[in-house]
Amino acid sequence: MATTTLPITKRGAEKLREELHRLKTVERPAVINAIAEARAQGDLSENADYDAAKDRQGFIEGRIQEIEGKLSVAQIIDPTAIDGGGKVVFGATVELEEESSGEAVKYQIVGEDEADLKQGLINVSSPIARALIGKEEGDTAVVQAPGGEKRYEIVAVSYR
Repeated sequence: MATTTLPITKRGAEKLREELHRLKTVERPAVINAIAEARAQGDLSENADYDAAKDRQGFIEGRIQEIEGKLSVAQIIDPTAIDGGGKVVFGATVELEEESSGEAVKYQIVGEDEADLKQGLINVSSPIARALIGKEEGDTAVVQAPGGEKRYEIVAVSYR
């Protein structure tokens, strides 16, 4: 069975590792203590603190497994080491200008877990990223947006 790789930037992988470390060293011990304290209160059948702590424990353990799974199949890409030859590729930072409004925007194409539109980080599988991949400076990318078709001119491509 072929294993699917998950593209992620070096910065994104580091953030996942930090979250995993925090979950294992801070969150997990805290929830174990909360469960022990709730057990000490007696009857567990009507103990809301115990139920809440068990729910929290389930969430933490699930998130730990999810992060470990993602990191195990991650293809970590350092955008500064990319030689994309001026083409838009995963990890590239792209400066765009919308043709109709002249609005300038800048996006970096990143993995699913890293995407944050407010910070200019867009998911590689988003419609705009898919329209940009493979294009070069000066090309026009046509994006099917919910409000209709948008056209962007690629002003600059960088790898940082």
